[in-house]
Amino acid sequence: MIRSPLMTVMTDAVMKASRSLKRDFGEVENLQVSRKGPGDFVSAADKKAESILRDALEKARPGYGFVMEESGIVEGTDTSHRWHIDPLDGTTNFLHGLPHFAISVGLERDGQMVAGIIYDPAKDELFIAEKGKGAFLNNRRIRVAARSAMEDAVVGCGLPHIGKGDHALFLREAASVMAHAGGSRRWGAAALDLAYVACGRLDIFWERGLNSWDIAAGMVILREAGGFYSDADGGSDPIAKGTIACGNETLHRELLKLLKKAKA
Repeated sequence: MIRSPLMTVMTDAVMKASRSLKRDFGEVENLQVSRKGPGDFVSAADKKAESILRDALEKARPGYGFVMEESGIVEGTDTSHRWHIDPLDGTTNFLHGLPHFAISVGLERDGQMVAGIIYDPAKDELFIAEKGKGAFLNNRRIRVAARSAMEDAVVGCGLPHIGKGDHALFLREAASVMAHAGGSRRWGAAALDLAYVACGRLDIFWERGLNSWDIAAGMVILREAGGFYSDADGGSDPIAKGTIACGNETLHRELLKLLKKAKA
């Protein structure tokens, strides 16, 4: 487990926010039957968790900037560092009482992601990584799976929903990948999908229409776990393109070939 001062700061902030989310998640089932519905409540839970994260990180690292899902970009006096924060990745799961969501915090230094933490409060699973120090799930070192045959692989993906994404392209990509893969999964929380590739639960993953806070932490964890990633078209900057494709070296390469075939 990484015990650096930076990781301690990040872990402490995430754990504070997680206590708020756990309490709010316990109320979601009761709200399902209300006429107003749980949407406004979940939005408030999201914003509350983000506020807790921001306050804790500002106190520990004054001057760092922020890129946040709810509050947008906040410039800091320290122009070398920015936090990328998703206080509730998997909002729709949370809304429906599905216990699969996470807090994701990534640290950017001089344009490169150097540290990441993803915490799943429902399962009490903490994924962490810092550049050059490996990746861990709770106290155990993690690595990407070693499978090399697509027919043995379990593939994760993100599905575009109403009003978002290129549905026709996704259907072509899914058909291309599913024709060769051993199985496919859609969990609904991109940060956890990346963490699951990092620890070998998923072999490969791709999704389009993402933001920096969705993948910043996961990119670091994946890289430190021996994984490879690109944007979904094979480029080197997933955050700039808002897409990601990842896996071990062999399956990442095979995934890109199948995605390219779907666009031809």
